Amino acid sequence: MSRLIGLLLVIAGVLYPFAVYFGMEHFSPWQFALLLGALWATRALTAERRPGSLGMAMAAIGFCLLLGVFDSPLLLRWYPVLISGFMLTLFGLSLMRGMPMVERLARLTDPELPEVAIRYTRRVTQVWCLFFLFNGLVAAALTLWAPLSWWTLYTGLIAYGLMGMLFAGEWIVRQRVRGRA
Repeated sequence: MSRLIGLLLVIAGVLYPFAVYFGMEHFSPWQFALLLGALWATRALTAERRPGSLGMAMAAIGFCLLLGVFDSPLLLRWYPVLISGFMLTLFGLSLMRGMPMVERLARLTDPELPEVAIRYTRRVTQVWCLFFLFNGLVAAALTLWAPLSWWTLYTGLIAYGLMGMLFAGEWIVRQRVRGRA
């Protein structure tokens, strides 16, 4: 059940900008809040207890409560900023405590990483932190000063294109690092 809810949250996040853009004619912001809030509440109740996961769920539920109370179309546009903030926090805190996020992911396929790979994964985690900071700032600027169509284009397409380019670029660099090691 927990994985299904996680998958639904990912799908909702990816489709969210388009749902806002096309759905505002048919739905009120409180209805978006109800759907998102239900998904996040279900996640909070069913997810594994990992550091920060309950805090993120509670912050998202708080956002949904504000959205429901104020019923503001402008407030709808802050959700991608919130998600970028979550990711920045998750990756950033992993640099300060414990194992960097990218190292954790790398160890899923290769539990015995050499020292050069550990340093590399730390650097990649830092790059992702910069990306999430940039992404959140751009989404916030578009929320504050751009038309809905620009916000939708960036948060629904361009941001994911940039993520894909970062993944691809990192993969190319990783192959070269592996070749030297």
